[in-house]
Amino acid sequence: MEISFTTYTVKDKAEVLEMMAAFNKMEGYAFDSINREKNLLEFTSNGSLGRLYLIKLQQQTIGYLVLAFGFSFEYKGRDAFIDEFYIKPAYRNKGIGDLTLDFIASESKKLEVKALHLEVEPHNVHANKLYLSKGYRSNDRKLMTKRI
Repeated sequence: MEISFTTYTVKDKAEVLEMMAAFNKMEGYAFDSINREKNLLEFTSNGSLGRLYLIKLQQQTIGYLVLAFGFSFEYKGRDAFIDEFYIKPAYRNKGIGDLTLDFIASESKKLEVKALHLEVEPHNVHANKLYLSKGYRSNDRKLMTKRI
């Protein structure tokens, strides 16, 4: 299985938006296609915000990962949040998530990221197991959010 990773380009827009809709549906999150397209354009046209990577099997796109940059004094500089990580259902549980997390760790080093963060739904047993196997740990804190 030949997995590769490419950086998002505008020609990928329709396919990425389709996968984003599927990701949100799978997780039970609301999805506003107009706002999502606007945010996709803003995010991908400003490299200081992060990167969007496509996961490819040969030349076919089978998933994506959004790496959003932040800054943390606690972690001594740039940190990043794996904001969305999606693999199409037919390609799950085949080691692709494992390869993707290895790739993103390597890329993060190149981008001078000091810490990677992510959220995972408690019911997603496979993802929880994968993240633990890759060294992600709970920091015994609770992520809290206020929408502005």
